[in-house]
Amino acid sequence: MIEKVYCADVKPKMEGERVRLAGWVHRKREVGKKVFIVLRDSSGIIQTVFTKELGEEAYERAKQVGIESSVIIGGTVRVDPRAPTGVEIQADKIEIIQNVEFFPITKDASDEFLLDVRHLHLRSPKVADIMKVKGTLMQAAREWLLQDGWYEVFPPILVTGAVEGGSTLFKLKYFDREAYLSQSAQLYLEAAIFGLEKVWSLTPSFRAEKSRTRRHLTEYWHLELEAAWMDLWDIMKVEEELVSYMVQRTLELRKKEIERFRKDLTTLKNTEPPFPRISYDEAIDILQSKGVKIEWGEDMGADEERVLTEEFDRPFFVYGYPKHIKAFYMKEDPEDPRKVLAADMLAPEGYGEIIGGSQREDDYSKLVQRIIEEGMDPKNYEWYLDLRKYGSVPHSGFGLGLERLVTWVLKLDHIRWATLFPRTPSRIYP
Repeated sequence: MIEKVYCADVKPKMEGERVRLAGWVHRKREVGKKVFIVLRDSSGIIQTVFTKELGEEAYERAKQVGIESSVIIGGTVRVDPRAPTGVEIQADKIEIIQNVEFFPITKDASDEFLLDVRHLHLRSPKVADIMKVKGTLMQAAREWLLQDGWYEVFPPILVTGAVEGGSTLFKLKYFDREAYLSQSAQLYLEAAIFGLEKVWSLTPSFRAEKSRTRRHLTEYWHLELEAAWMDLWDIMKVEEELVSYMVQRTLELRKKEIERFRKDLTTLKNTEPPFPRISYDEAIDILQSKGVKIEWGEDMGADEERVLTEEFDRPFFVYGYPKHIKAFYMKEDPEDPRKVLAADMLAPEGYGEIIGGSQREDDYSKLVQRIIEEGMDPKNYEWYLDLRKYGSVPHSGFGLGLERLVTWVLKLDHIRWATLFPRTPSRIYP
């Protein structure tokens, strides 16, 4: 590895010190007899200045380089409040690793073009900040899960059955039989609780939904937890404590990056347990009182959730959904067979569902009946049904869509910006 200093590590207290930096030409302008190069690396940016007096050879080379050229620059630190970071480098050396004559991304590039050249767009400091926040959210999740005694496991991605309904499965040929890309690791995590009790995984999930909304991807990263001996209320407590820690820890470590996207941090700071809880019945009443045309028994989509979030200044739960709009594995409410013991966590500010969770059906006969009601073959779930035959216990779990959480935390206008290479019904390239 070359000897260098990161851009963000150059501070005013280093005035007069010589430094060597390596990165890419983010911006360049010539003013009079000076060449200004804003250098970018993974930590951020810094302004460098070239003049003939500082070094004629370096000055002439600096005039030649184009945007996104890779370079190594040497010079002396100088404090200048006019510089983007309050300091600049008076440069007397530049080594051009590769000169770029023309970079295809310009300031007027459309969103669709940026997605077409996503492999180049990833260089943007704005995109880098999104990915830093995303990584820090997962770092925080791992910290909390470790502290709370959860075991990470590594479930398969190739599966033989549906979790969320057969219509959204990606089918593929697995040697001489059919298989699918996983919609969720949940069923496999349920198997793991009998040996480990509290387990979690982070895996890609695939949904063949032709939804063209700002919050849907066909491939996304799914943080999922399953726990033995927990009911719905227990797992909701886990959810709020985990999400709170993820948000607060990321605020602590990435405040500067977050403020690039949202100036008002109120809802993030409000993300402290306990979160408000309302029943599905109450949610329908609220929506109807606001003029939304929805009846009891109907599912809430993005529009309904957006209206509902106007009532809250922090994440909140909606629980007690009608059974017929939820998945087969959710436990029937013993006090009202029309409902299941399920709860979704919704983010405020119009962002809606970020977590779906429930107590799982632990009764063998009821689970078989639900599978049949959903038009599926119990034979495809024999191993899963075995879990209800050999030492079944009350258990619960949930799945958090990582990109949805990032989208809310940073107030992004579309979930596609929250992932490296977005996959949607119309986009599989690059």
